[in-house]
Amino acid sequence: METPAVSTTGEKDTSQPQQQWEKNLRENFDSVTQIRQQPRDPPTETLELGVSPDPASQILENTQGTEKLVAELEGDSHKSHGSTSQMPQALQASDLWYCPDGSFVKKIIIRGHGLDKPKLGSCCRVLALGFPFGSGSPEGWTELTMGVGPWREETWGELIEKCLESMCQGEEAELQLPGHSGPPVRLTLASFTQGRDSWELETSEKEALAREERARGTELFRAGNAEGAARCYGRALRLLLTLPPPGPPERTVLHANLAACQLLLGQPQLAAQSCDRVLEREPGHLKALYRRGVAQAALGNLEKATADLKKVLAIDPKNRAAQEELGKVVIQGKKQDAGLAQGLRKMFG
Repeated sequence: METPAVSTTGEKDTSQPQQQWEKNLRENFDSVTQIRQQPRDPPTETLELGVSPDPASQILENTQGTEKLVAELEGDSHKSHGSTSQMPQALQASDLWYCPDGSFVKKIIIRGHGLDKPKLGSCCRVLALGFPFGSGSPEGWTELTMGVGPWREETWGELIEKCLESMCQGEEAELQLPGHSGPPVRLTLASFTQGRDSWELETSEKEALAREERARGTELFRAGNAEGAARCYGRALRLLLTLPPPGPPERTVLHANLAACQLLLGQPQLAAQSCDRVLEREPGHLKALYRRGVAQAALGNLEKATADLKKVLAIDPKNRAAQEELGKVVIQGKKQDAGLAQGLRKMFG
């Protein structure tokens, strides 16, 4: 079965159309039989991906962007769309909350009451205003259930869920998003029902939820939504990572296939890290070796890419995708050597 090829420079290979490249990548996924508690159709062979268990690895870190947002928030602390009587007299450090992955900064406009926050299964009544993600974004009052429903697969859904996890009942907040120059996004949590923390779930419940997330992720990936699929697989991994070591074998497959998803999303550094986690448990995992080789080539680490691809061919000499990728790496290496030699001649000539 063919496996995907990625240009060693991180750009598309003009000798092979992007659609064919993505098709090859998808065909190289691990296939297993998915079992669901209430299958609508007979179990079928599906694809599996995953994301890094490290929350900061779900998207590329944006520390500088976050720091800029904080500065903007502090500089505009006197500005608000709400009543000035509802605003704190002075912006305190506790009024700001930094999403760990750098995707947004939250400024509390009106503090909520109590200490409880929405958990898995909590039904939340929220007011969402100004989300810049197109017609699918919520505008006005809506009800969302934490951990349940297709709304979480959207970019705005992931953002809202992260924010709700940090909010108390009655809290109103503004969100500053990297690259968003419009007015701050506003989110109000009016009320929510009782939910459960992941540690309150039984092992069987966690595994069942992880299977559902994985199955939904597979559907999204097949539909061409690699970003939404990655979010689903990330949630599946986070559930499985709370189980005692060594954990279920599905973790290895999820990490391996995350690499393929991240390559499609243009995140070779994260793809390499995902493959590292697989190879720590299974040093001879062919797909992880291949994908790490592709990722290293995209990062310009040609020696590491060559080493991984040669390992693939040592185990599977007829792996055509690895052969093609290794050939590209060799060509790229020669170009680098030629460029270096030319630079040295100019320097000392």
